[in-house]
Amino acid sequence: MTTTTDTIQVTLKLYASLGAHLPAGHTRNEARVEVPEGTTILSLLDSHNVPREACHLVLLNGVFQPPGSRGNARLKAGDAVAVWPPVAGG
Repeated sequence: MTTTTDTIQVTLKLYASLGAHLPAGHTRNEARVEVPEGTTILSLLDSHNVPREACHLVLLNGVFQPPGSRGNARLKAGDAVAVWPPVAGG
């Protein structure tokens, strides 16, 4: 018996220092990535080795995702996840 996992495409946007975690060939600060259906925001970020402690501001389709919901928010085809690290200023 063969099992197939359906995949979807989402856009991953990583800003500032987090951009180093985007896959090769990305354009500017974003990349279209293919993930299995049912992928959560956290599993997407983990699969790209983005340190969780560096994910200060996370938006799903422009809507803020608090830390406690990132492991439950399942991505759908066409979704966009944007992530910013903490910013220090003076």
